[in-house]
Amino acid sequence: MTQMQKAIKGITTKEICEVAEYENYDPEWIRNEVACGRIVIPKNINHLNFNIRGIGNGLKTKINANIGTSPKHCNPDEELKKLQTAIKYGADSVMDLSTAGDIDRILKSIIDNSSVMVGTVPVYNVMTQLIRKNKELSDMKPDDLFLEIEKQAKMGVDFMTLHCGVTQTSISFLENDERVLGIVSRGGSFIKSWMLATGSENPLYEQYDRVLDICEKYDVTISLGDGLRPGACNDATDRAQVAELLILGELVEKAHKRGVQVMVEGPGHVPLDQIEINIKLMKKICNNAPFYVLGPLVTDIAPGYDHIVGAIGGAIAAAHGADFLCYVTPAEHLCLPTIDDVREGVISSKIAAHCGDFVKNVKGARNTDYNMSHARRELNWENMFKYAIEPELPRTRKQLSESARENYCSMCGFLCAIKIDRGLL
Repeated sequence: MTQMQKAIKGITTKEICEVAEYENYDPEWIRNEVACGRIVIPKNINHLNFNIRGIGNGLKTKINANIGTSPKHCNPDEELKKLQTAIKYGADSVMDLSTAGDIDRILKSIIDNSSVMVGTVPVYNVMTQLIRKNKELSDMKPDDLFLEIEKQAKMGVDFMTLHCGVTQTSISFLENDERVLGIVSRGGSFIKSWMLATGSENPLYEQYDRVLDICEKYDVTISLGDGLRPGACNDATDRAQVAELLILGELVEKAHKRGVQVMVEGPGHVPLDQIEINIKLMKKICNNAPFYVLGPLVTDIAPGYDHIVGAIGGAIAAAHGADFLCYVTPAEHLCLPTIDDVREGVISSKIAAHCGDFVKNVKGARNTDYNMSHARRELNWENMFKYAIEPELPRTRKQLSESARENYCSMCGFLCAIKIDRGLL
């Protein structure tokens, strides 16, 4: 049985207990939220010995880091280093998006070495294999896709992005509502191209029960991909995006009836003033399933700084109810991220998640800020390091500062406002 099926039957699993302990909640409350589909616990029955985390209502906002090879840069050992870097700096999950090298071997290595949950986008491997065989993307057979999904499920993948909502109906809205940037989702573009070339319906939608069969068997959490997400701020919240979301709402309901865990992916590039309505619309349509957002990116003009853009959008999204942030690195829109890019992306998203949790009053979030402020008042450097998002960086800067052995920093020196206010001068 899946975590959701067990929860519906009133069974409190060890995974539920682990999530409850991490989040400081009563296990029964977590179990009820899993049963309702408002919390998911991505945990494949074949993936053992990693830190179990819940995603959804009332929990800490979680962070995902994308890693993986590309045809232009394929170094599996480097991807393992990225994996360890992402985990070290606070990622709650990683997604292997490899499209080059021995993809199965790379995925197995990541699963074997990951202490966090692992996600994939199975259609990427299907596309890659077609190209390697000098075939057209339209040569894909529906069975190719389902065989890949089951293969990855057997390997132990905890959650999968599946673009089930890119249908003949949803893509028809693209024709009558012109976009600046069209489709930016690789999976979404592939499914659309395949459907137009073959005249067939998306097999992930048409044979959704087959998807549910596989995911139920291995307890894989479905991450319903936003294949029609906007890739430009001018395209945000358009008809195609909303049309896909309406279909995803129906698919969430079908998954819940089967007891299969499901979350929903969201945009994308979204201006600041549209983030709140996007979150509320998704939650309403999708029965309050956990919401997994990329960014969102709130402007299109900052290549090289998109981790900052994504953190701005992510903080607002988390504050309004987003449950899971996919990190954005400085390499977004430019190239495959380096190890340093991974670190910057994770930390930026971690800051965004915490800002959102502060507003949502997630357990413990405000206490951390209070403790940091108290440490600053006491000029207690060790506690400041302790409560910092990245403890190593402020410690290093303090050690290198001009006043490393003093109880003030080199910014204010003897004119320290805290000391003046407390009468310590």
